[in-house]
Amino acid sequence: MKEQTFTISSDTGIHARPATLLVNKAGQYESHVELHYNGKTVNLKSIMGVMSLGVPKGAEVRITIDGNDEEQAMDGVTETMHEYLA
Repeated sequence: MKEQTFTISSDTGIHARPATLLVNKAGQYESHVELHYNGKTVNLKSIMGVMSLGVPKGAEVRITIDGNDEEQAMDGVTETMHEYLA
């Protein structure tokens, strides 16, 4: 299992566009990918789940990935997070 914590620096938090990009990126991998925020956990492959968290600017989120391609998945998700959110 891979795990990494990010601080959201985007002024709008995780809103529709970056959420869609994250969900699409996570969907490229077989591994189970989860987003943890404020005591809640959602599947990062679910746009409704991600949007339901309402993650604001300055929030700390944790991503966990478990599966056969977890290394590649973490690299891809991390790249997307740094490009759009963190």
